[in-house]
Amino acid sequence: MLSGRHIVLGVTGGVAIHKAVDLTSKLVQSGTSVHVVMTHHATRMVTPFHFQTISRRPVVTDLFPEKPDWQPDHIALADQADLFAIVPATANIIAKIAHGIADDMLTTVAVAIGTRCPVLIAPAMNGHMYANAVVQENLSILRRRGFAVAEPEKGMLACGYEGTGRLQSVPRLLEQIAMLLTRQQDFKGKRFLVTAGPTREPLDPVRFISNRSSGKMGYALALAAAQRGADVILVSGPTSLESPYGVVRLDVQTAQEMHRAVLDEAKHADVVIMAAAVADYRPVEFQQHKIKKTEGNITLTLERNPDILQSLGQAHSNQIRVGFAAETENHLENARRKLENKQIHLIIMNDVSRKDAGFEADTNEVTILAHHRDPIQLPLLPKHQVAHRILDQVLELL
Repeated sequence: MLSGRHIVLGVTGGVAIHKAVDLTSKLVQSGTSVHVVMTHHATRMVTPFHFQTISRRPVVTDLFPEKPDWQPDHIALADQADLFAIVPATANIIAKIAHGIADDMLTTVAVAIGTRCPVLIAPAMNGHMYANAVVQENLSILRRRGFAVAEPEKGMLACGYEGTGRLQSVPRLLEQIAMLLTRQQDFKGKRFLVTAGPTREPLDPVRFISNRSSGKMGYALALAAAQRGADVILVSGPTSLESPYGVVRLDVQTAQEMHRAVLDEAKHADVVIMAAAVADYRPVEFQQHKIKKTEGNITLTLERNPDILQSLGQAHSNQIRVGFAAETENHLENARRKLENKQIHLIIMNDVSRKDAGFEADTNEVTILAHHRDPIQLPLLPKHQVAHRILDQVLELL
């Protein structure tokens, strides 16, 4: 998504400027051409040479530089930019852009570039400043003009206060940049329900039965659908992952909780993708106190959990349903059986016995099976790329 793109990165004199350095590095590693424009105050905190070394491009700071050619820098940057981001954005720069003030290179670039490509503003400031009515009004002006705002996070701030005003993490900023750059919007107006992660079936107050699912594939699918314009509900089992940008997340623990959440949300969904690794069985009895270790063995009696996909097939015949088959043997045979038995349109088979695919890995190698067509075998790919390839097949069905 980012490779070959040109991003103009505006950097202001906020204390969160160190994240702008990291963001520049991550964008360059992704194959992006990053053109950094710094305010005078930003250069007091980090030298332009630092950004120049990381971006491998000259850093623009002066509105009237000595140039060998005739074209002004702010026009040249506007002409080639695929996206303009200001990270961090201070209250001062937000006010200037909202009211069309162009008195330095960064604000002049903002005025020249504002209607030509997506713009992302990432505020970072003291919590009281961010809550100020003037700052909020200026942000509202920018939103009305179509600017995207990376809402600051809540937490401990550099000034010693705790509140909302901390610059978003670099991974979240990268997600939003990717979303703004893709803008395929081929799922605009569609509602997706995606499940992800494991479930936990409790034995006693400290123990449970679960599996190795990390949730990465389901989260990648939820993010990819949101990037392509869908409204996405993510029903997630316990994971350590951050919620994907632009996605509404519902947290559950057990298979029964996931069953209830999915059936409730599926009423409004055009597409349901069951990427969660839902436990097939749960303990018949939950022990109110911790099970003590004894001399002999113990026996656990398990009962079946409800089959969520089968329940959906019986209740909702007018939606696209996608399932996953995590297999360790007889891969295609088992996947085809699930495709037929669970009343679904697609099933994604992967070999979870491999270390580079399936559970916990950042990559996956899957086969997409559908009714009355040959299987589609994908090579080993990062999970976000696998997600988009799966969504391409969903789009054909829609």
